[in-house]
Amino acid sequence: MAHVTGRTMPRGYVAIVLHAHLPYVRHPEHERSLEERWLYEALWETYLPLVELFDRFEAEGVRSPISLSVSPPLAAMWADPLLRARFLAHVGRTRAVALHALAGELGAGPLGPALRHHEALLARAAATFERHGGDVLGAFVRHHHAGRLHLFTTSATHAFLPGLAPTAAWLRAQLAIGQRAFERLAGVSSHGLWLPECAYAPPLDAEVGRAGVGFTVLDAHGIALAEPRPSVATIGSGSGALVVPTAPIRSAGGVTYFGRDLWAGRAVWAMDGYPADPAYRELHRDLGFDAAESDLLGEIGPEGTRVATGLRLFRITGPGLAKEPYDPRAARARAVAHAGEFVDDRWRLFSVLPESAAPPLSVVPFDAELFGHFWHEGPVFLEHVLRRLASSEDGDRPSAIGLAEYVQRHPAVVTAQPATSTWGEGGFGATWTGPRTASLWRHVHHASAAVRAAVGAARYANGLRGEALDQAIVEALLLQSSDFAFMIHRNTTVEYAVRRTTEHAQNARRLAALATAGETSPADAAWVRAVRERAPFLRDLPSEVLRAPLDEA
Repeated sequence: MAHVTGRTMPRGYVAIVLHAHLPYVRHPEHERSLEERWLYEALWETYLPLVELFDRFEAEGVRSPISLSVSPPLAAMWADPLLRARFLAHVGRTRAVALHALAGELGAGPLGPALRHHEALLARAAATFERHGGDVLGAFVRHHHAGRLHLFTTSATHAFLPGLAPTAAWLRAQLAIGQRAFERLAGVSSHGLWLPECAYAPPLDAEVGRAGVGFTVLDAHGIALAEPRPSVATIGSGSGALVVPTAPIRSAGGVTYFGRDLWAGRAVWAMDGYPADPAYRELHRDLGFDAAESDLLGEIGPEGTRVATGLRLFRITGPGLAKEPYDPRAARARAVAHAGEFVDDRWRLFSVLPESAAPPLSVVPFDAELFGHFWHEGPVFLEHVLRRLASSEDGDRPSAIGLAEYVQRHPAVVTAQPATSTWGEGGFGATWTGPRTASLWRHVHHASAAVRAAVGAARYANGLRGEALDQAIVEALLLQSSDFAFMIHRNTTVEYAVRRTTEHAQNARRLAALATAGETSPADAAWVRAVRERAPFLRDLPSEVLRAPLDEA
């Protein structure tokens, strides 16, 4: 059997990839913005439990690396003093609700164990946050340097990049500014790139390679349909067959492309996958709507408004409306069992493959918030998957590896061009460019064209005109975020998405006009500075970094 660095080569590798991203949301004008709660809930349910997990691995000497993509908008929100303070206040209010409920009839009844479980989770999240000085990204960076995870990033504002392909300058700006913004925030260079929505089209390859990106991830069909055909396995038969790429490819642009293991994805993402188990917590029953007493909620949301608290006290139970109380111990036991099944399935995949020069690979990418926020037991599942993989690192069972480490150990030997693809509905771009979102792209392209023209006319502007030009670029980048199209397509928070896109488009055009204006008024100056204060995203980047990609031929 082949050997690597003196150890027996495992039968195959499992590369778990978590993509951490939220749209840039910051509303200083609202003391308790409902949209900012997206960040707070993700912190206490997903990101801080993930920090706590790797802190625990550090203490125990467990090495089972994952790859973690952190988007510049999320990293910036983690670093924002206003949002850090508001997060602690939110956790405090939510804990107060849990403690209030525990002191009453709910705490003494069958829902008591679930309430105590949630209160303890909130307390641990607050303790982890404070132990790391509120620096969530810094905590991940420390584990990155220790080899417990590998950090990389995505484009500047998580834009649907194929939609920008006709305007190569903005495609370059998303890539270059995203890399520099992440490096400035994390102090770590990102050698990989998470393609937003795993969205790929042929024009992207040259630009991604030109940006110095070493590797990225596509959905399975982006690799399986590549020419020449790469190494793939087929699980099942007929219409239910799943294609699993088991080795990466290298493109003409010099980028290594990994393909998603659809078998693993179905186990975790599908409607009948692990998270649908009857023992797991029911996502759609929240104390904020269940509580008969309005005063039980205290000040968790805006006055007079019932909102989700994150305190979900029932288990899935079954497909009907009737739900049984959540049992944290039983749910944890199921998550541990599912983790074992998941790792065993990867071994079964590898065991039927022929011998090859490099060990086969199962690439398992997920949105990070699946683990904790959408699937409450996800962090327990993830921990025990990683423990199982760590325990087999020196044997012939699968072990964990980061994508960067795999590229270094086993460079792709097949040169091929990926196929157009996304991991969205249907495997292509209808979620972001279909009928419901077509009008959005008109605003994106018109505002982006105005800003690029302003850069060409006022590249070296400084003072107020320079501030206006830099913020115009930021507003255009925020407008390009894929999140707003997703909200509109899925008919969730549509009003907010439309408002944000309208504001960014209007701001971008007005700022571009001010950047090239001969004269500006005191009112103009006050408005520019108000816009910059409300959205300080990318404020720390030098003007040259923001402007250079847009001024290239």
